[in-house]
Amino acid sequence: MPGFFDAIRRLFGVRPGRSSAAAAGAAAIIAATVAFVGPREGLETEAYLDRIASPPVWTVCYGETRGVRQGDSYTPDQCAAMLGEALAEYRQGLIACVPGLPDQPQGVQVALVSWSYNVGTSAACRSTLARLANAGDWVGACNQLPRWNRAGGVEVRGLTNRRAAEQALCLGALP
Repeated sequence: MPGFFDAIRRLFGVRPGRSSAAAAGAAAIIAATVAFVGPREGLETEAYLDRIASPPVWTVCYGETRGVRQGDSYTPDQCAAMLGEALAEYRQGLIACVPGLPDQPQGVQVALVSWSYNVGTSAACRSTLARLANAGDWVGACNQLPRWNRAGGVEVRGLTNRRAAEQALCLGALP
């Protein structure tokens, strides 16, 4: 997927032969998060009306809603690049309220960025999970993930499964 990795490199300012360790590390986290999130979100290259959302919202690719209009269409490579860019933004939003996140193992970062992408940065930053992470209780933070399995107040099996996978990844990465 050369388009995706080129987009990630541009996003983090990584130039061939001149990359910084931090930018390369962030790019690796985003690449791992794309691999984790993509199959869970599912790929839809044609815009569709997500009726679970309230109000319903036009959605495309791997759950992207920002700026999506009826009739929009993308290639799989464009969708992967779009997901990588969105996940990088969500990671930065989560780091703004959980500054210790970049110091955590990759599995913790992937799980929490996946969760934030799904629930939104605002909700993530107001959560007990964020409070526990900021207090240094990363196990407690990981164990909050299963609580986020509802849409419109109703438990959704797909979210229950996703949260279980995120929790397992998160806990499995901790010493």
